[in-house]
Amino acid sequence: MTLKSDSKEGSKAARTEFVETSYNIVIAPLNWGLGHATRCIPVIHFLLQNNVNPILASDGASLELLRNEFPQLESLELPSYGVRYSKKGFFLRYKLLLQFPYLFYTAFREYTLLQRLVKERNIDGVISDNRFGMFHKKVPSVYITHQLQVLSGSTTFLSSSLHRWCIQNFKECWIPDSKGPHSLTGALSKVSNLGVPVKYLGNLSRFSSVPSINTYKYLFILSGPEPQRSLLESVIFREFAACNDAVLVVRGTHKKSKSTTKYKHIHCVDMMYTKELEKAISSAEYVICRSGYSSVMDLAVLKKKVFFIPTPGQYEQLYLAQYLQHKGIAGYCNQDDFRYTNLSSYFQYSGFVSNYPVALRKELLGFISVK
Repeated sequence: MTLKSDSKEGSKAARTEFVETSYNIVIAPLNWGLGHATRCIPVIHFLLQNNVNPILASDGASLELLRNEFPQLESLELPSYGVRYSKKGFFLRYKLLLQFPYLFYTAFREYTLLQRLVKERNIDGVISDNRFGMFHKKVPSVYITHQLQVLSGSTTFLSSSLHRWCIQNFKECWIPDSKGPHSLTGALSKVSNLGVPVKYLGNLSRFSSVPSINTYKYLFILSGPEPQRSLLESVIFREFAACNDAVLVVRGTHKKSKSTTKYKHIHCVDMMYTKELEKAISSAEYVICRSGYSSVMDLAVLKKKVFFIPTPGQYEQLYLAQYLQHKGIAGYCNQDDFRYTNLSSYFQYSGFVSNYPVALRKELLGFISVK
């Protein structure tokens, strides 16, 4: 296990900063789509602003994203959970159940790696975004999640109880949402007697609202595990093949080099990082994407008109899409039902128009004040 700094010119400066900061905190988002990593970006900025040295820890596309956003920071590669979805949404929960033994084995491996890291380095705290094994009995550990209720159909009670049991290993639970009328999670983040202190962080988005001129009529943002990402991409090309509108598709795939291709009127990009994606979303008239919670937070900050296509079989995304439609914010449909000819009815909702507050305060760092 080695720590890595990806900054060549700034490596000496990075090491100096590491010595001078007050605390060293490992921040470890789950690599299950990019949402867990993207919502950790404002947390990392918050830590840096408060003289804290974050050590990045994840795997796959999430780790690559964070290394790109923070090349001056040290990073650690964790074991991969390797989650894959089924082609048919109905079978997703059963496929995930079959993967449970490996998921807990992976959690044990990352737990073991963290114990070694604490022995080797002066670690003051851990912030885990949905990585079950990233806690330490002697080092204060925080768990970030918006899912105190883990929806899984008829097994919701079991999946929610199991998740809350995992949270008991942490000192605090941070929820990236607000209480009251500005809540974007609805019932997902509501539970009584969790057993650990709960703190609400507000809207954790890496973006900020900026004025822009519309360049594209429609922007598609693809994300999440395969094969559902590719299946939705196929739907997009099929439905938009004959239209005349300017369309941008961010494919959400990581390659060694970022590639851009032109398919008639459809402009495709493999990956966009924060500034590029923020500009693309701001310059699109309409956004169509999964109803993953991090996407919801980003679009809320940018006040966009959006249409959601929940990942088949992912009950949380379906709930969020239904919840936001009920609030009159955005519509949704099933992946197999999406049609270009229905677009006029898809965007009859208000879009995100309210301000969604952020509650990152220096007092949050109190969790590392007592070891």
